[in-house]
Amino acid sequence: MGAILICPECAHEFNADSEATENTSVDRVVKDSVGNVLVDGDNVTIVKDLKVKGSPTSIKVGTKVRNIRLIEPVDGHDIDAKVDGFGSMMLKSSVVKKS
Repeated sequence: MGAILICPECAHEFNADSEATENTSVDRVVKDSVGNVLVDGDNVTIVKDLKVKGSPTSIKVGTKVRNIRLIEPVDGHDIDAKVDGFGSMMLKSSVVKKS
């Protein structure tokens, strides 16, 4: 019936174009601690001391992190990066600033 589809079981009528737009994912915008938009490959700086489980030292303010990768949030951590001296770890966008 043209652009309108009909469900054979319940006879529900719907527009195929509107269903396609509802199922598309919305791009997530990740912002740093001061409101700058972050993208994959950005360089950031840590803005507060971070304690690291299992390590006697912490990540200090001003530590530079290169080539971040944005991921789906896991317990609030939405950045995957390699921090010099600590290795690969996940960070929250609220503790970094774009540099």
